[in-house]
Amino acid sequence: MPVMRREFALVLLLGAAGAGLVVLAARQAWAQATFTPPRPLPAQEFSVTGQELVPLAGALALAALACLAAVIATRSVLRRAVGVLLAVLGAATAAAVLASLRASAILAAARASALSGPLGGSTTSGAPSGGAVHEIVVAGPGQVIMAGAPWRAAAIAGAVAIVLAGLATAWRGPRWPVMSARFERSSPARPRGTDSASMWESLSRDVDPTVDDSTRT
Repeated sequence: MPVMRREFALVLLLGAAGAGLVVLAARQAWAQATFTPPRPLPAQEFSVTGQELVPLAGALALAALACLAAVIATRSVLRRAVGVLLAVLGAATAAAVLASLRASAILAAARASALSGPLGGSTTSGAPSGGAVHEIVVAGPGQVIMAGAPWRAAAIAGAVAIVLAGLATAWRGPRWPVMSARFERSSPARPRGTDSASMWESLSRDVDPTVDDSTRT
């Protein structure tokens, strides 16, 4: 049993670490997009985070964490089914990350981020007056620089960890301990002489049936 508990804890830790790694990596910059509008407007650069590029990755990682909680609360066949779902979520996360590593997707995410920014598609120029405002132009040709390669790799590694945790749960989950098992208590032993016939027989002999034989003098 200690071996099963240790295995259970390690798999849960693996899945939680994988989901946390995906969420952390998605918050980092994955690429830079540079737009070159017609002159005299200057070129404009935008950093694209993993969350902007693959918003589905963070959502799937949070769903994986919810599945890990379900693994703790379930047992038997239901736990095996949760493990399969966990593996599917991890595979979907990895697929979403890999599918997003395209220049067209990065440029589209950069345009969406620029147009929905806090300035609403405009920015303040560097004029001395400080009051000039001009529109951010992202309609020109764009160039993509793939930055943050370690974070993209970390997101994929986290997704793989979720898949491994799900497969291990589907394979070994039914053998692991159940959360409610530690709260179950064995029913107390039934005292001797507490059935109806024995009680009447004891009373007829002027013996208290609720007192254990070892305490009688």
